[in-house]
Amino acid sequence: MASSLVDESFPVAGLLPKKETGALTFLSKYPDYDGRGVTVAILDTGVDPGAPGLQVTTQGLPKIVDIIDTTGSGDVNTSTVVEAKDGEITGLTGRKLKIPPSWQNPTNQYHIGVKNAYELYPKQLKERIQKERREKLWDPLHRVALAETIRKLDAYDSAHPHPNKQEEKLAREDLVAQIDVLTTADKKFNDPGPVYDCVVFHDGETWRAVVDTSETGDLASCVVLTSFQESHQYAAFTLADMLNYSINIYDDGNVLSIVTNAGSHGTHVACIAAAHFPDEPEKNGIAPGAQILVVKIGDSRLGSMETGSSLVRAMIAVMEHKADLVNFSYGEAAHWPNGGRVCNVITEAVHDHGVIFVSSAGNNGPALSTVGCPGGTTSSVIGVGAYVSPEMMAAEYSLRERLPGMAYTWSSRGPSVDGDLGVSITAPGGAITSVPNWTLRGSQLMNGTSMSSPNACGGIALILSGLKTENISYTPHSIRRALENTALSVDRVEIFAQGYGLIQVDKAFEHLVSYSDCPTCNVRFCISTGGKRGIYIRDMTKSEKPREYNVTIDPKYGDDIGAQEKIAFTMQTSLVCEASWVSCPSHLALMNASRAVSIRVDPRGLSEGVHYTEVQCFDTANPHKGPIFRIPVTVVKPLQTTKQYDLAWGETEFKPGQIRRSFVQVPEGATWAELTVTSLDPELTSKFVLHCIQLEDHMAYRSNEFYKFFHLQELGQSTYPFSVRGGLILDLVVAKWWASLGNTKITYSISFHSLDMNQKMIQMHAANGIYRFDVRSHLRIEEVSPAITIKNCVQPLRPNDCKISPLGARDVLPNGRQIYEIVLTYNFHQSKTSEITPNCPLLSDLLYESEYESQLWLLFDNNKQYMGAGDAYPNQYTIKLDKGDYTIRLQVRHEHKDLLEKLKDMVMLIDQKLSSSLNVDCYQNVPNALNGKSKFNTVTVQRGCSVPVFIPPVADDKLPKGASLGQMLTGTITLAKNEPGKTGRRKKGHMAGDVSDGKRNLGPRPDSYPFIYVLTQTPHKPHVTKAEKTKEKTKEEEFQEALRDFKISWITKLEGDNLYQELLAAYPEHLPLHVTQVTAKDTHKDRNKMLPEIIQLADKVILLIDQSALATYFAMKTDTRPDALTYKVENDKLKTYLINCLVVKGCALADRILAIRAEGEATTEEETQLQQQMDQTFNDVQKWAEPEEKKVLPFSVKFAQVHNHYGRQLKGLMKLTDDSRPSKESDRKAIEVYKKLGWDHLVRHTENSIPVKYPPHYIPF
Repeated sequence: MASSLVDESFPVAGLLPKKETGALTFLSKYPDYDGRGVTVAILDTGVDPGAPGLQVTTQGLPKIVDIIDTTGSGDVNTSTVVEAKDGEITGLTGRKLKIPPSWQNPTNQYHIGVKNAYELYPKQLKERIQKERREKLWDPLHRVALAETIRKLDAYDSAHPHPNKQEEKLAREDLVAQIDVLTTADKKFNDPGPVYDCVVFHDGETWRAVVDTSETGDLASCVVLTSFQESHQYAAFTLADMLNYSINIYDDGNVLSIVTNAGSHGTHVACIAAAHFPDEPEKNGIAPGAQILVVKIGDSRLGSMETGSSLVRAMIAVMEHKADLVNFSYGEAAHWPNGGRVCNVITEAVHDHGVIFVSSAGNNGPALSTVGCPGGTTSSVIGVGAYVSPEMMAAEYSLRERLPGMAYTWSSRGPSVDGDLGVSITAPGGAITSVPNWTLRGSQLMNGTSMSSPNACGGIALILSGLKTENISYTPHSIRRALENTALSVDRVEIFAQGYGLIQVDKAFEHLVSYSDCPTCNVRFCISTGGKRGIYIRDMTKSEKPREYNVTIDPKYGDDIGAQEKIAFTMQTSLVCEASWVSCPSHLALMNASRAVSIRVDPRGLSEGVHYTEVQCFDTANPHKGPIFRIPVTVVKPLQTTKQYDLAWGETEFKPGQIRRSFVQVPEGATWAELTVTSLDPELTSKFVLHCIQLEDHMAYRSNEFYKFFHLQELGQSTYPFSVRGGLILDLVVAKWWASLGNTKITYSISFHSLDMNQKMIQMHAANGIYRFDVRSHLRIEEVSPAITIKNCVQPLRPNDCKISPLGARDVLPNGRQIYEIVLTYNFHQSKTSEITPNCPLLSDLLYESEYESQLWLLFDNNKQYMGAGDAYPNQYTIKLDKGDYTIRLQVRHEHKDLLEKLKDMVMLIDQKLSSSLNVDCYQNVPNALNGKSKFNTVTVQRGCSVPVFIPPVADDKLPKGASLGQMLTGTITLAKNEPGKTGRRKKGHMAGDVSDGKRNLGPRPDSYPFIYVLTQTPHKPHVTKAEKTKEKTKEEEFQEALRDFKISWITKLEGDNLYQELLAAYPEHLPLHVTQVTAKDTHKDRNKMLPEIIQLADKVILLIDQSALATYFAMKTDTRPDALTYKVENDKLKTYLINCLVVKGCALADRILAIRAEGEATTEEETQLQQQMDQTFNDVQKWAEPEEKKVLPFSVKFAQVHNHYGRQLKGLMKLTDDSRPSKESDRKAIEVYKKLGWDHLVRHTENSIPVKYPPHYIPF
């Protein structure tokens, strides 16, 4: 039987690895040193306090000491204060909220706010709930309503096969309109989600809050919470979402922070570090006795992206709560290492407050120098790489074969660009453990350095638990040295991936105990060589000759170290380097003063590839303790390709996880390369990674990066083109995916190509005439056929408003250092529906290394409805907007007001995607560019030669509608005739589009450069002059007319009819006078009392217009009179007057009819006469305009309402909303119509949408 083959001993230890790091050995030896007494701060997406394993510690203490949201994404403005009357208050949703009698509130005052639940939901949960709500609350009811309406139309058509009467036609139109409304509503359905009233009050002892999750005002059925630190309470919104939340209350009740999690990442991380399962100890995290401080730094509005403000607030919270450890499984590529506002605050916490900061090194390998910030770039942070053991491969990944332990292929590699090793230690980078309840899963497999970091952090928590119990002092620096000096170096794993090796908890603890009285415990050593933290030679010229480096060693102490200890510090040390190509002094005497040594590096005899060594400093009195500091030295020796533009590697065998890297000196002038990989295996399909990096000063590695994960089928071949920079060294990495079983033999080659413009982009100004650039081929014969495509229009904005102010209690650094904010407000108009990307170029693409804390922007429509948000990386945030007016509010923060003052006039760019791309023509010479003939086709350029290209200004009629002075059109220019990689090449055996979780494919398109076209002033329209009058007016006559027109313009601004009566006596037949009076009455606050007068005035205007003459004019096909233009202007004006007055009259008649009906009387003779007049007016207006026209729509809507044509009324209301600013009033009108039609699902949907569409405040930052 097959059951006899079952292996009943599941490798449980591999699900959350502890054995590999010595944690299991440590706990078996010291079971009470399980993390108790240690607080670990988890800075992440937030943590679900209800997830399995996060309730209590091994001592029965609360596992989570506090939960804080530092992003602001859960903040609710509760500054509106109301008093309860008869046990009720009205919430900002408009619902009546019933105050339970059991509540204690001595002041009877309640702070109220409103929150859309979807702003709190993680993306995956929002998508699930949206789908479930649609299927439950919308689709069934909507299908019934639509089917019923279609049946009514069919029945009507059967009863009226040939409708001739106007009433019959309109009745049928109404049913068709109802179907259209339902169909449109279904297409445009956008579930606003649950919308919750929030109530905050003080019970005499503490602040309390309740979220009306009932959505009915039944507060007694809801959970009353206090700030989490006070009571450790939390609740779930609904049984459907299972999203647990807690609260914090700030600013004397004016801000309610609803804390949820922005994703499952943080909960998984927390469980790796410290989960405790009393009944299933095999599921425990590394340090089950430790407590957790949860700090949400992943902003829900940004898809869980961290922001500078959330990180600084987080570090303030860490220092205030006196956390021992921080785990930070986040990070980004930085343009320069070891600096910036956020990194400085982290460093302050480490050096001045004794916080040990552990962070993921990054998941952007396997190329070198891909460590993220802060994990691999900041001296105060312990960066952790990711390791996978054989036990993990079996338990977590179910691999068929047992492979040796290795670094994951994707784990980021050092060194940092300034020479530091980058990765400190490594730890298991995968685990199966708990995730939030809203995922509806008990546990989940995740992998990444995000998982290796909490594994190491949990191990450090064990160590700290033991040190605290045994009363042994330590510092972040002594802990780090012990970890690095006792780590286990893994065979066949390069140092750039594993750092100093796999963390060994037991050995590090014993090391700290053994050397607890070491004089270096409280001192750290800052290593600097020309402002860098190590020696990193990656330049061809520097690798060809020896060079001396002056290295400074500077001892540093924390603020709590006394003067006597500093004075007493002295140490005799020995400097050691195992590499023969590095020379250093043999000894160095240390004291509390900066010392300098000279190190000579001679890389001339080194082979091609990367070489690493260290100058290590040992205490001569205690050499077995290991190095007290290290000076890293990395040398890259590249292949030279000065006259060789094609390189090939012959038959090469790859084992699982094997990496082969080559360093190629890219030829000067090269602009792209093509990499071809060919399988020699006739049976095996394998997974491979290609990763190419070129480094430039003050530019993140991602600026010149190409990454491709792909399946290479048996005997298959794939070619991949990518951009390169001539003259820079290319780290060319070919790696077999770590879990791709079997050995694979391949060949691969690279060829370099060049079509160089000698500039990184083209920026052309429309006013500068014809633009010339030259395309040169440096390496080989190439075919040139330039093509320019414009896809975006960029509008620069200056702020309309600026305000600098101090922030609240959450934003005060140690020693009372207040953080300030500057809020810049930008207004812009969207002329049509399109996608936009806001961009603040002065601060964009900078986060950790930025001198400022944040650049968070929030986008709102003109009703203050929140539309979207963005931060430091603008290309990640594109928002589709409808036509209308919008406001962007941008927040930047810093503790120094003077730095914020510099940003008062900062420009914001609105990058709008064009509805269709625009092609710009290129030419081979100036004459052709001027006359628009013989466009640039294809030119063959010989090696070393160039060809000029000429671009004329874009014709005005081709420019996007609405484009104006100061705006920019942006796109790309390509030079090669054929797309690189497709010239005579055939891809075979490549499974296109096959990707797996955690595998990224990126890199700019080769042979593609930015093109920017700056617009100048648009052409002036020709001035139209009126035909000369037969009789010249005197100056006195002109003055009298001007005075009359001026007085007429004031009629709508003044109360009473005195001015109108005065002018009426002098100008009884002057049409604009009467039209203005009609407008004044129609817009008056007491309009409903003036309806008969409005009708009378409108009739007066209508009678003054000769409609027969007007109709005769518009019936003319062509007006050949010399002054035809004058007649056209005058008749257009008369037509407008006529239509407007007919519409005003019709609306007034309809309102009188509706007023009579509202009084509840039976149909009267007056109502019948008014309806006849209204019907006639509707017929009259249709002679001049369509009922659907914008200026006629208000009458069309009321006409339909009078006749109970609800479909036509709704269709008109919807069109009015589309053509103008949406309003709460129009939505309320629609709700009333939905009720009459019995469309309860649309009533509920619209009512729920109103608090979201028309909020009382902008949402907080």
